Amino acid sequence: MGIAFRYAARSDVGRVRSKNDDSAYAGRYLAVVADGMGGHVGGDVASASAVIDLTALDRPDHGGQGATVLADEIQNANQNLVRLVVADPRLGGMGTTVTALLADGDEIVLAHIGDSRAYRLSEDGFRQVTRDHTFVQRLIDEGRLRPEEAESHPHKNVLMRVLGDVDASPEIEVDVVRPRPGERWLLCSDGLNAVVRPETIEAVLRSTGDLNQIVDTLVELTLDRGAPDNVTVVVVQVFEPDEGDPAAPQAGEAHGAVPDPASARTSDELTARTAPVPGAPDGAPDGVRDPAAAESSAAALRRDLSARPHLLVGAAANATQTGRIPTVSDSVRERRATLVRTSSPDTLADPREVASALDRADAAVRSPRRRRSRRALAVLALATVGLLLVAGGWLAKSWISSQYYVGEDSGTVAIYNGVSQTLGPVALSELERSTDLRMEDLPAFAQARVRNAIPADSLEEAERIVGELRTSAREEAESPGPTPRPTGTVRRATASPGTTAPGTPTESPGGER
Repeated sequence: MGIAFRYAARSDVGRVRSKNDDSAYAGRYLAVVADGMGGHVGGDVASASAVIDLTALDRPDHGGQGATVLADEIQNANQNLVRLVVADPRLGGMGTTVTALLADGDEIVLAHIGDSRAYRLSEDGFRQVTRDHTFVQRLIDEGRLRPEEAESHPHKNVLMRVLGDVDASPEIEVDVVRPRPGERWLLCSDGLNAVVRPETIEAVLRSTGDLNQIVDTLVELTLDRGAPDNVTVVVVQVFEPDEGDPAAPQAGEAHGAVPDPASARTSDELTARTAPVPGAPDGAPDGVRDPAAAESSAAALRRDLSARPHLLVGAAANATQTGRIPTVSDSVRERRATLVRTSSPDTLADPREVASALDRADAAVRSPRRRRSRRALAVLALATVGLLLVAGGWLAKSWISSQYYVGEDSGTVAIYNGVSQTLGPVALSELERSTDLRMEDLPAFAQARVRNAIPADSLEEAERIVGELRTSAREEAESPGPTPRPTGTVRRATASPGTTAPGTPTESPGGER
């Protein structure tokens, strides 16, 4: 009979980032999360391109070749990212993680590269089924770092594997599992697991049968805890569709790529029709020199997406609605068109339903009433933004005053109140108290941690960190030895112009991923 997915998805820009570099797709037979990096210009382009390249795989049966098909298509997506950088060097260094599930018959194919994650909740319990491709995870695997030290490690954001122009043929982990009906899978960008603990994620996954409520709760938990990064969550539940109704979607799921604003799942989808993709060169779609060809490609993609129930969120939803589809050549468009043509017929919806969805989209563009409404909403939005800025300033000040970190003060370890950043000439922290622990007494690795600032949620936690550093100093005095230094890493990409040669490590120094 085969399996299919019930699904829900949501993406949010978070509390700190200026744009959403995450993308995700959830459908009957395919779920994908991609977390883009590349700073101001390329992160959203990379994740949107990768997700859009995979959407045509959302069909019920790949003849037992799902592992090969999914891995090949991810490699094709990587090649397209390389071509995008060649076409526009300003995108140099961009990249993206990809974590994907593909239903193939009665099996699930899991493909993964980067540090986005997949969790599985089954009769055997809850567990993380992907391994982060990060430098700190390698240190943990080699026994050189304890898991509890990973979060405060100065190189915690260093990726060892990623799609992008850093590697022409990246290594993708692929696994095939045979699931049981009823079990749930969660895909997420690291914006979730960075602030929400696994046991909390498990509790939420078990809490209700409403998948939309699950993704909403997880995103809201992330926002409540500061959401320093974009956060994207996809939840799927495995089931066996009936003969007469293959993979009927869960109530409340979006049908088609043009969501009705009243039922849109996220703020990204609500603004997708009008908001441009940041970094689009010269007003043209990213990586595309012919706007007419880009719009034709976008229209074809929208028609394909409208033919099947699905959810598309984040930067990919924005790109699809605005027509700024990241593509560089006719061959890329033709490959996507071929995948659409070879999709199994039973994934397609009633043609009248598809036509109706497209008519609604065209009417929204043509309607003068809609245009007048948008102008009124724009005025209201400006007034709202003013109020939010005032409220946001107060909330930001309150939040900063509740934070602490351990840093350096005149050669000694000290505790600071605030965050280790500046706003122009204004420091966002002040010295809480100094200690008698000298920096030179610490191991080299601990010195690096202190100079990079070790965050703490309270004064008590900061004092506990100082206590641990004292222990490190004593151990160093008793048995001095060099601290391992990272080598051969692939770092998170920066927004600096220019093309990164394949295999060259890059890192974003505290900027956007």
